[in-house]
Amino acid sequence: MSNQENNKMIAEFMGIVYHKLEKVIVIDNLVIKEDELQYHISWDWLMPVIQKCLIGEAEHSEDVSNLAIKNIYEGICNQDISLAYESVVEFINQYNKNK
Repeated sequence: MSNQENNKMIAEFMGIVYHKLEKVIVIDNLVIKEDELQYHISWDWLMPVIQKCLIGEAEHSEDVSNLAIKNIYEGICNQDISLAYESVVEFINQYNKNK
């Protein structure tokens, strides 16, 4: 999947409304084009997503905890936004499969 597709998936995980006809996302009454989402390049965008992923960490399956969450922590500790972003995408994919 491309960053744009992953960013849309992240926005949906965060409960943000995606308007398919206009291909825009509305965040706090701001209209953002889907190709302007910045989860993959901005810690300001990504950190709330990471926080949501880590809430209830102990309740996640062992597979999720061992793979995605470990890599999220590693991305944060190493200040590697690419690793953190990829790990968040992996977490959300696993989360969506298990819900």
